[in-house]
Amino acid sequence: MKNFAKAMVGLDLSKMDDILVQKTALLSDILGIEKLYLIHVAKDLSLPEEITKNFPDLVAPADESIKADINGIVKEHSFPKGLEIEIVVEEGKPMDTVLRWAKIKDVDLIIMGRKESLEGSGSLAKNMAHRAPCPVLFLTEKAAPKIPEKILIPMDFSEHSLLSLEFAQQLAKKTNAKLVGLHVYSVPSGYYKTGKSYEEFADIMEGHAKNDFKKFFEKHNLETIDCLYKCKDDGNEGRFIIRVSLEEKADMILMGSRGRTASAAVLLGSVAEKLVNINNSVPMLIFKKKGETMTFMDALKKL
Repeated sequence: MKNFAKAMVGLDLSKMDDILVQKTALLSDILGIEKLYLIHVAKDLSLPEEITKNFPDLVAPADESIKADINGIVKEHSFPKGLEIEIVVEEGKPMDTVLRWAKIKDVDLIIMGRKESLEGSGSLAKNMAHRAPCPVLFLTEKAAPKIPEKILIPMDFSEHSLLSLEFAQQLAKKTNAKLVGLHVYSVPSGYYKTGKSYEEFADIMEGHAKNDFKKFFEKHNLETIDCLYKCKDDGNEGRFIIRVSLEEKADMILMGSRGRTASAAVLLGSVAEKLVNINNSVPMLIFKKKGETMTFMDALKKL
């Protein structure tokens, strides 16, 4: 599977780095990673001039010291034989610098950590899903390091559902993971005007969803999978999907999303955005066409 031949992992020199490196090492083979970039971006790598003047041999250059620390973490874990690893330490704004290097290296996947109890806001990871020029994999702090055995795929039967499903089926062939679709629907607020009860209209909505599912798989000649049809009883669709994934004991959520700039994402909104903002529990892959990130004006035209 060559989807992710080149991947980049964002590190912040916290305890999360060891978790990320460990899980990336475990998943590298099934993701098809051949070249891995481990990147850390510091706001300022320089030491005060007075210190370097008076104590020139006190410490190694900051970037070399950080590279040595990261290399130490790498050596503690077993990566597939032949996988090439490059450590990048840069100075600048974390988001802009990571994105710049992702484009320079033409990476196919960006891997970020999601913290639950460790210190850190996670804002960089949240924004990365919108602005990254390629798919983004979020690995969570507390989920057990393991090859996915059950992958949940939220679906709306669109082109982006197709992309994520096709990739999921490739992934399942390598891992023997069970794929489970999830279609979330809601009952229109004016259902009572039809003379139907809430339950009756929910059944109608589910029936339409099942027909759409069947047509979608037949149209694209796809191998069918099990699909859950859930009537949303929570105002936040992202939170609802996480709840279902935990109930179903899914090891990963995989869904398609258009690439967007941070500004465009505010205007357009998406289920993927809601998931990224609140999901610190379930590993998640936001799958999109490489290089698809829209400009702000492109997004406005689509409103």
